[in-house]
Amino acid sequence: MTAHILVTSRLIKLFANITKVLSYGFHALLPNKRFTLPERSGALLRGEDRPIPRIIWQTNYTNKATLPVYLNYLFNRIISPTFEYRFMITEARAEFIRDNYSPEIFEAYSRLQIGAAQADFWRLLVLQKHGGVYLDIDAHAVWPLGYIIKPEHQELYIIRQNNELTNYFIASKPDNPNLARLIEQVLTNIQENQIEGVYNMTGPGVFNQVLDYQKVPTTFYRTTCNQGSFTNEHFQYIDKPQGKWTKEQHKVDVVRKNPPES
Repeated sequence: MTAHILVTSRLIKLFANITKVLSYGFHALLPNKRFTLPERSGALLRGEDRPIPRIIWQTNYTNKATLPVYLNYLFNRIISPTFEYRFMITEARAEFIRDNYSPEIFEAYSRLQIGAAQADFWRLLVLQKHGGVYLDIDAHAVWPLGYIIKPEHQELYIIRQNNELTNYFIASKPDNPNLARLIEQVLTNIQENQIEGVYNMTGPGVFNQVLDYQKVPTTFYRTTCNQGSFTNEHFQYIDKPQGKWTKEQHKVDVVRKNPPES
């Protein structure tokens, strides 16, 4: 691992944690204050075209963000200025899938009852259609994405300890055969509905089942993209009574047992 990137990553985490602590005071004084995440925002600087388009994709149940979530967004914009930004809320995700994919895929997506599972499926579909870089709403790059993603990359995935693939960062060109395999597996999982839990139904478990980390381009998370430095569960789900998906999945089935009537 590159030493200077690791040092930078630690400094970013320190700075982010300070802003997170200060945000408790900010929201104590202004409990209802929210910041709006833009649906679309252009790149701050021009960069050359590459197989993986210079687009950051994110999604959330709302575009109204607490200060820590908004600072996380701003940091990603600043550290990767050659990337444009696109964001979708729950309703926009469904509209995108209905307009760009088959009725079979839209029906399967519509059976997902937990937002995180919907976001898992959507990120594969939006990257397969448009390409770019998906980041979870609490994820931030630790080095400019224009340097992390090389001109020769067609795709790039993050690995954690024990070479475990994850899906909070995915970089891909459009029409990626590996994304097609992942989409097909998620579709099968939903239709068969034999798996319990978001993680293995639609999330990282699918990546580790379908992809061999030794046969796809990977990068270690500590030198690429971290989670939870600027924000945390409290600030992310402050306006969502159901809480995080890890809690919600114990109260609601991930997949609706019967497809909704047309």
